[in-house]
Amino acid sequence: MSSVLTDAKSYLSARLSLAARVAIITTVAVGLTLAAVSTIVYVTVRGEFEQSLDKSLLRRANTAATQTNITELTIAGTNTAALVMADIQVAVVRGGDFRVFSSPSALDAKPYIGIHEREVALGYTNQSVRTVTLAGREQYRVVAVKAGDGNALVLAQSLESAQRALARLYLVLWLASAAGVAVAGVTGWLVATRGLRPVRRLTEAAERVARTEELTPIPVSGADELARLTTSFNSMLLALDASQTRQRQLVADAGHELRTPLTSLRTNIELLSQSSQSSDRKLSARQSNEIMTDVQAQLSELTTLVGDLVELAREEPLRRDPEPADLAAIVESAVDRVRLRAPGLTIDVTCDHWLVVGEPHMLERAVTNILDNAVKWSPPLGTVRVVLADGVLTVADEGPGIRDSDLPHIFDRFYRSPEARTLPGSGLGLSIVRRTAERHGGTIEATRGPDGGTIMTMKLPGST
Repeated sequence: MSSVLTDAKSYLSARLSLAARVAIITTVAVGLTLAAVSTIVYVTVRGEFEQSLDKSLLRRANTAATQTNITELTIAGTNTAALVMADIQVAVVRGGDFRVFSSPSALDAKPYIGIHEREVALGYTNQSVRTVTLAGREQYRVVAVKAGDGNALVLAQSLESAQRALARLYLVLWLASAAGVAVAGVTGWLVATRGLRPVRRLTEAAERVARTEELTPIPVSGADELARLTTSFNSMLLALDASQTRQRQLVADAGHELRTPLTSLRTNIELLSQSSQSSDRKLSARQSNEIMTDVQAQLSELTTLVGDLVELAREEPLRRDPEPADLAAIVESAVDRVRLRAPGLTIDVTCDHWLVVGEPHMLERAVTNILDNAVKWSPPLGTVRVVLADGVLTVADEGPGIRDSDLPHIFDRFYRSPEARTLPGSGLGLSIVRRTAERHGGTIEATRGPDGGTIMTMKLPGST
């Protein structure tokens, strides 16, 4: 049975739209509620009818039974003919026998005189209330009360009027329930289609993005959950658009930066090839050595540029299994490496231990890039000061400093100031520094020193 219900549910989910399912669920819920309410109302009204009729019959019977002498002419001051006109049958049970007041023949009372009424007459019980069916279809409500020694007064009234009222109530409840279900279905469909309109707009927008690759945000209306969903969808579109823009810019800038070393490398290789193929164009040993030295420098620059591009093209967050590392040890390792490339400079280092969680090789590369930038701009025999305290790494040089117009752009990809274009580099080193700091939850900023030079400040979260 459960498998059948599961298959039916899967079938409906696959065949019906979300609006149709919402409308069906609403209709079923309202239908069940109306059915429960109608049942309660019907049972309650039927019980009230029976209780009211029982009270009326018992009151009349008890009033009549209090008379000292029950005759065939009156019952509690009421003529028996009047009781007949009120559709009330009257009978007196004496011991095991009975007499009928309201019917011309005692035989008419036999169908509703039974063991319960005889028990009241014999004194086994004080009263009885029950429903009997006469002629196989008409129902009577029968009450019997004690009326002296060995006697019981029996009153029976037809339930036809009450049953007609209950039948009308039954029909009204059914019609009202059916109308309620119909209204619930229509209302549920209208509410579902209107309420899911933003979802349809999101669906159409997603299909449009897949079809045309246009990342245009859609209008937001309201302040409910669907509006929040639309806002989040627009934020996703903007993030995708920004990512695509960065990728296109990276490809364009990379193509521009790669063109120069590749062109130079190709020219040098062609010269060497022509020299080896033609004796007229043969190069001297000094010229060949100069070209080979130039080729090696270009290959080194190209290798560095490709490595930087690969690093910047990575969009994934920090890897899932970062390891703890001492930032002071990373800084000292980077300083030792840079000292080999700048023997004429003094690098003054003061480091306190600072434990960070991340990727040590990325952090060392970032620190190395900061130091290389300081060394490149420092004058001969200058000093670079490196201080690490409370997770803040400060690198200060004695160079000319960064112009105010260049400060907002020095961490952009491929950005190079006019002064830097004559020096080696691709403009990616500081971009890698910012990327590394952000991936480790930190920041990087550049300022001008009070006495000139540049101060690079990188802050990383961690502990001592």
